[in-house]
Amino acid sequence: MSELHPIVAVTGSSGAGTSSVKTAFEHIFQREGINPAIIEGDSFHRHDRAAMQREVELADQRGETLTHFGPAGNLLGELETLFRTYAEHGVGRRRYYVHTNSEARRHGVAPGKFTEWTPLPRDTDLLFYEGLHGGFVGAEADIARFVDLLIGVVPIINLEWSQKIHRDRAVRGYSAEAATQMILRRMPDYVHYICPQFSRTDVNFQRVPTVDTSNPFTLDEIPSNDESMVVIHIQNRRKISPDYRYMLEMLQGSFMSKPDTIVVPAGKMVFAMELLLNPAIERMMERRDAVRKQPAA
Repeated sequence: MSELHPIVAVTGSSGAGTSSVKTAFEHIFQREGINPAIIEGDSFHRHDRAAMQREVELADQRGETLTHFGPAGNLLGELETLFRTYAEHGVGRRRYYVHTNSEARRHGVAPGKFTEWTPLPRDTDLLFYEGLHGGFVGAEADIARFVDLLIGVVPIINLEWSQKIHRDRAVRGYSAEAATQMILRRMPDYVHYICPQFSRTDVNFQRVPTVDTSNPFTLDEIPSNDESMVVIHIQNRRKISPDYRYMLEMLQGSFMSKPDTIVVPAGKMVFAMELLLNPAIERMMERRDAVRKQPAA
């Protein structure tokens, strides 16, 4: 961890709602005048789209499983190096994974490919990571030890499955059967490498639908925010000190389910994130400024 070059990491699988956290932090960064270095977790996948498909087929022939959830599918050592060098010196390198045609036009690289590695911008205030492995700890790397604020975003499993199937069918043209097989193939890595990270987070945001998702493999529509609640569990009161009474007043329809857990309508999740996380970021910047003002030894 670093007071001078802090790192904020959002960990959660694709479709979990990490984009809501990104929106909340964009508001916070703009409001506080913070210049972040943005890191997308997909950029640390080991293979581009075509190569990953080939490697998955080869792994299947060997009786092995290769997914983006596990260490074999990612450059976790390189991600740890980035976090360490940023924490120590405020430097590092990044690249982008191009998902869409609009991103391809912006980066000049075809969809499914990576851009070249480039140095991070100079004089950034903090590093902001959004991806699958912000809280990873394993034989391959210990990424979590460098993170100053770790945020988990995870829907309940039936909702995650339904979002995965819906996205793969609508965006990627997969059949429901192919999307289901992918879920089953990824499940061991999800259990062993993704779930444990949510026990290391400072706060977790978990979206829970209030409509029937008993069989996620047959749902035609994803539950909307109006049909969902978000369970917010504060695990580290040293870093995040919520004013629950104020939040209950500001977030109509919210309630406390445990002394460290507040439940809010999903449509108010971004607002709830800002209420909780803005003070934590303010304190982080105050500590950084105090360290900068200290005379050199």
